[in-house]
Formats: sequence, structure tokens, C-alpha cells
Amino acid sequence: MSEQKQLTMPVLGMTCANCVATVERSAKKAEGVSDAVVNFGSEKLTVTYDPAVASPQAVVERVEKAGYQVPVATMELPITGMTCANCVNTVERTLNKKVPGIIEATVNFATEKATVKYIPGAVTRADMVAAIERAGYGVVEAGSEEALVDAEKEAREAEIRDQTRKLWIGVIFTLPLFLFSMARDFGLVGHWAHESWVNYVLWLLATPVQFYTGWDYYVGGYKALRNRSANMDVLVALGSSVAYFYSIFITMGLLGGHVYFETSAAIITLIKVGKLLEVRAKGKTSEAIKALMGLQAKTARVERNGVEIDIPTDQVAAGDVVIVRPGEKIPVDGVVTSGRSAVDESLLTGESLPVDKKAGDAVIGATLNKQGLLKIEAIKVGRETALAQIIRLVEEAQGSKAPIQALADKVSAIFVPVVIVIALLTFTAWWLGGAGFTAALVRMVAVLVIACPCALGLATPTAIVVGMGKGATQGILFKNSAALEKGHALQAIVLDKTGTITKGEPAVTDVVVSSQWSAHRGPSALASSQTAAVGSQPSAVILQLAASAERGSEHPLGEAVVRAAQEQGLTLSEPAGFEAIAGHGIAAEVDGHKILIGNARLMESRQIALNGLGQKVQQLQNEAKTAMWVAVDGQASAVIGIADTIKEGSKEAIADLKRQGLQVVMMTGDNQATAHAIAAEVGIDRVLAEVLPGDKAANVAKLQAEGLVVGMVGDGINDAPALAQADVGIAIGTGADVAMEAAGITLISGDLRGVPRAIRLSRATMRVIKENLFWAFAYNVLLIPVAAGVLAFFPGLPVYLRELHPIAAAFAMAFSSVTVVGNSLRLRGMKIG
Repeated sequence: MSEQKQLTMPVLGMTCANCVATVERSAKKAEGVSDAVVNFGSEKLTVTYDPAVASPQAVVERVEKAGYQVPVATMELPITGMTCANCVNTVERTLNKKVPGIIEATVNFATEKATVKYIPGAVTRADMVAAIERAGYGVVEAGSEEALVDAEKEAREAEIRDQTRKLWIGVIFTLPLFLFSMARDFGLVGHWAHESWVNYVLWLLATPVQFYTGWDYYVGGYKALRNRSANMDVLVALGSSVAYFYSIFITMGLLGGHVYFETSAAIITLIKVGKLLEVRAKGKTSEAIKALMGLQAKTARVERNGVEIDIPTDQVAAGDVVIVRPGEKIPVDGVVTSGRSAVDESLLTGESLPVDKKAGDAVIGATLNKQGLLKIEAIKVGRETALAQIIRLVEEAQGSKAPIQALADKVSAIFVPVVIVIALLTFTAWWLGGAGFTAALVRMVAVLVIACPCALGLATPTAIVVGMGKGATQGILFKNSAALEKGHALQAIVLDKTGTITKGEPAVTDVVVSSQWSAHRGPSALASSQTAAVGSQPSAVILQLAASAERGSEHPLGEAVVRAAQEQGLTLSEPAGFEAIAGHGIAAEVDGHKILIGNARLMESRQIALNGLGQKVQQLQNEAKTAMWVAVDGQASAVIGIADTIKEGSKEAIADLKRQGLQVVMMTGDNQATAHAIAAEVGIDRVLAEVLPGDKAANVAKLQAEGLVVGMVGDGINDAPALAQADVGIAIGTGADVAMEAAGITLISGDLRGVPRAIRLSRATMRVIKENLFWAFAYNVLLIPVAAGVLAFFPGLPVYLRELHPIAAAFAMAFSSVTVVGNSLRLRGMKIG
């Protein structure tokens, strides 16, 4: 049994001693936990566990399953010193296995950042940094978030400067070494070049390259081996060292044969070229998120005590009045209190046209005020602004691992040991086969040098980072890598009608009063003073009664009725006994009259006589209008026709989805006739009508049962279950927060045209990932055998293929990972809509 460890974590929700016992009992159920003690006073749980068996994550899951909450936090650590996928595995293993209090740590090789989910109070940043440094890597330190960005940038630039300096030293010594060695081998220089002292000169030239330019590989290889793993540094250090030290033995007369100093130097220098290009290219993968960070205004002009002052944006407090002149960036999220202007929101939403703003309208920080002067009340500042949340969401999503990466991770974990075994077998086979010690050694070095685990490690994360960054600049936010991956496989898109296809702001178009009600139970029959003041128009009386009843409703149709009454100047009464009847309508009492407003199902369930209005309802529905029945005192009195206008871009978006081969389905609570009329207007062939809010998820499940991979697009609270049920949930950004929480993709602008753009981006990103993985696997699967000499048995092939020189192997390895990163960067210039 390994050494037992203790971990203390806060637990919320405990109210009595029974809760304490429950938490302790639940924690002990986690495998590997030997003891669990709760301090009710401090609301903390201390567990004793075997780290080889149990994990903090398992304990947290047990406690939360019992109905209590363990607060967790997330931190990002910029890591330095990682050179390949094995380094990623080492850092992840160090944090997950050796630092108590960390629930989960994932490392993104492309961004060189570790995302750590941890228990506050159980572990500190200093603990994490110390563990990472013990593993042989570094963490960028900074005092504040802004300083962290600057410090990280400086650390990256310092690394590039250091690598560039080492590369030039390598080039200065390797170039004459290589040219002279080649000239000597081809007989282009005199006999003096074969004197024994010349090899000492070559040794002298090769040494700075081996131990200055190549020192990083020795350090990296040592750290990896110390942590019981192996990475690219091990292969490079091993391959170049074999050539270098073998040449020393020959130079000193301990062995006979040809020296390979130029080979060891060229291997290190060429691979250094590739790594430097890779570092520069990796920096470009996250340019989109850096651009978002750069959008934030540095200063804000605020009005305090009647005086305008300029202050740093991070000093703006909620409630401050911010003054934004034409041409200036809006520094924080807020509401316009005075002024009119057009605001360019394109950098956040992807929408090219400026949006008109007036008093009462919300504005987003980092957008550009184009025309008039605006006074804005600050609502969200600092980390709470939309821009800060977008950046945080994108960074978290970029740090997540896509399911497709799992295979590459498994291969990377065993790649280097397998290559070393192949190299040893290659040496043994050729030496015992009679090729000679030197020839066998050269092939072994070629195998060690040509293998490239970096390409495998970079294949997925670089494409994910670039793809998500591209999406963020187009107003498309992916919750995680899994959502991005699933998006490419979608076969059907379900569109919620209200707020998604339509504006969700319906307007009253018709008020049709029953002739029977008007003749026998019309205005004269209503005895209230409120209705008497309306006048004798039956339609006005009905609208006043309906609007009064709907005052308690938050449904868009109810709000449309209230808005129509207010526009006509009607005085509304306060409803009594308001009742919302899910999927049917509402019931209320207005001025002593019992009012029912809703669909035909409501009238049928309450056994209301329809008074000959059925034909008019059919006519309204044929016109794609929603017919709302109004019953007064148990009699159908009128039908109110309401139409919701189609959003700009909806038709275009639906046509685009169809061109991409997707089946488009509209889901709505409207009746069949109304639903099909709207569907026909926007070009949708399949309609799910009369769907109750609670049945949306079930209808999505039915489509999935047909074998379809389904995406659900919605914006309301009642869409959240369906968004969660779908393979990919897509939330319209103008909708409810709970909908966005349940969705895998969020469209900031609320424009439906973002849906086909998101799917196109997902497909393009997955195509690039598959290309990268194919290249990474194919490169290693094909070229390692070539380096091992399998083509030597085909005499008809060129010599350079039958006997792959280690320098050629180093050249191929140096540019393999650069190729992967370069392919990912193509996504930056791709047009998605």
C-alpha cells in the first residue's frame, strides 16, 4: 500500500448532524478512502486516502451525489519547457497524481497552458508551480492578470530569442563542418584532409553544437527519464550522441572507420530549425484570442461628482456613468442613459452592419461607437463583461480535449519507448546480418532521429485552438472541443420557431368578435366602469379585457396583446386569480368577468362553445397567423390574430443548411396550419407542430431514434432540456442564460445565419484534424521502416531511399511538426459564410 494522504475540502449544504453523517458515509464509499471526518463548525471534510487508488475527483463526486456541494475553482498556468506530447503527459500526471487538492488538470500543447480544476484552500498556486518545477518545467509568474499576459508574452519572446541564438551558433559551426566533410568524402580536397589531426578540428567544430545548441535536448531528456517517461528530447539526444561519441572513439584511435561529426551537428541544427519554426507557428494559433484580449479599451471617461475624469478601465465600478464620444470604444457593458448612436459590434458578433442604440438599449464593452455621444451606466465591469466571459469561455474550450485526440494520446504515451526498441532491433539485425558495425549504427541513428511524436501531439490541439479562435471572431462560441467535434457529424437541425426563426416579438393583426357575443353579451352587458369607459366598439372591449388578463403573463403572445392595447390608449385593469396553463393558455378574472385566453385545446378542455368562430380561425391560420381564442364568462367571444415576423437572414440560413446536406426541422407549439404556413415561407419541409414545452426534448429523442445526429437551435428557458438532449445544442445568444448553459454552441449575435457558419467551421476543423492525424501517423508508419532500411532489399530504388542518411532523417523530422501546425493555420483564412 502506498503512503496515505489527507485532503481537506469545504462542503456546502450541511444543516444538521445527520448531514454530517451522510457526508462522511458517502466520502468513505469512494474506493481507496480509509477515513472521512466532517467538522460541522467549519463545514469542512477531511479525508484520508490512498493516492494510488482514490482521487479527489472521486470523493467530490460521492459527496455531490449525496446532495451536497464541494466548491471548486479553475486556474490557468502558462507552462514553459514543453517540447512534445510526452511533456504534456508528464505535466498532467504530475498535477493529477502528485498534488493533493487538484481535481483535474489538462494541458494544451498548442497554447502551452495547463487548465487546473482544484479545491480552494486545499491547494495553492504555489503548490502547483512547485510540483511543475520539480518535474523539470517552468511556470510564467506575474502579479496581476494584465501583468500575467505581459509576463507570458515576454517569456515566450525570451524563449524564441534563446532558441534563435542557439540556432545561429549551430549554423555557424555546422555549415563549415558539413561542407568540409562532404568535400572530403567526394574527394574535392587534397590528401591532407584525411590526416588524423583534421578529425580533431571537426570534433572541435561539432562540440559547441552538441553541447550548446543541443543542450536543451539533454536537459529535456534527463527530465523525462527522471519522471519515468520518454519524449522527443530523448530520441534526439540519443541519436546525435551516438554519432558524436562514436566519432570521438574513431578520432582517438579506439575504433576504425569514418567519423560522423557533421551528422551529429546537422541533426541538432536541423531539428532546432524545425522547433523554432514550430514555436513561431504555435504562437500564431492563438492570435484570435489575443486579438479579443486587445479589443478592451484601456481607459474610460467617467462622470463623478459632476466632473469628467479619465481612469483605467479596470477601475470603472458598476453604476458609474461612462461617457463615450464618436470613434471611441465602449469600455464596459452597460445601458445607454442618454444619446443616440450607431455601434459597430462586428468584432464580437460578426455582424457587419452597425446597430442603432438609444436610451434604454444595452451596449457591450469593446464595441465601437460610430456616430453620436453616448452616456452609459456601467452594469458589468472587469471579469463580468461579455468580452471577458467570451475570452474565458474560448480559453476553457481551447484547453479541453476532443474525443478524437484520445488515440493520439495513447500512441504518444508509448511512442518513444517503441521507437527505441525498433532502433535497437534495427542495429542488431543489420550488424548480425553482416552489414557492419558502422552501417548498422547509421541506420539506428536514422530511426531515432526520424521518429516524430510532436506531430501526433500537435495534430488535434493546434486545429482546435485555431478553429475556436476563428469562431470567436465570427460570434460563434464552442463550449468545449467535444461540441466542435460533434458539430461536423450533424445530419438534422431542429429549429425552435419563436425567437429563432422569427423575431419572437409578435404583433396583433386581427381582433374578430363573435357576432353572437356582440349581439347578446357585448359592451352593454359589461357592467364595470373600466369597460364602460372604453366605448361601444366590441373589438376594443375584447382587447381591453384580454390585455388586462395577459398583464400577468410573460409569454410573447400575451405581451403582444398588452402592447396592442397600450398603443390604442386603452386603460387596463389589474387581473385577479391569474393562472398560466402550460401549453394551453391563461385564465384570469378581470373586473368580475372570467376570462380564458388560449388555443383550441383550452376551449375544448373547458367545454366552451365556439360561437361560429372556427371558420375565421382557419382563415387566420392559413395566413400564418396564430389564433388566440378569447372566452368571456364561459362563452367564446372573439379570436385575436397574431403574427410573428420572420428574422432577417432566417430564409438564407435555412437554404444554406440545406445546401450542406442537412435535414431542417421546425418545432413549435403552434397548430399544424400555422406552423406549415410559416415553414413554407422560410423553406422548411418537415414540421413538428403543437409541441408542448415539456415535450420538446422527447421530440428531439424521436429524431435521434430515427438514426439521425441532431442539432437543436433554441433561445428560451423551455428549450434547455431539448438543447441538452440533442447531440449538439446551439443557443441563440440573445436568449436565456439557462439555454446557453445547456448548449454546446452559442451564437453571440442571435443571427440564425451563424448556425450554418458554425457547422461549416466544425466540418473544416475536423477535416484539418483528420489531415493532421493522417499525416502524423503516415509519416511515422512509413518513414521509420524506411530509416530502418527495409527499402535496401529493393535494388531498383535510388540509393538515398535505400540508405536514408541520418541528416535527411533529421530534416524530415524537423519539418513534420511544422507541417501539422501550418496545416492548422490554414483555418485562419477560411471563409465560413
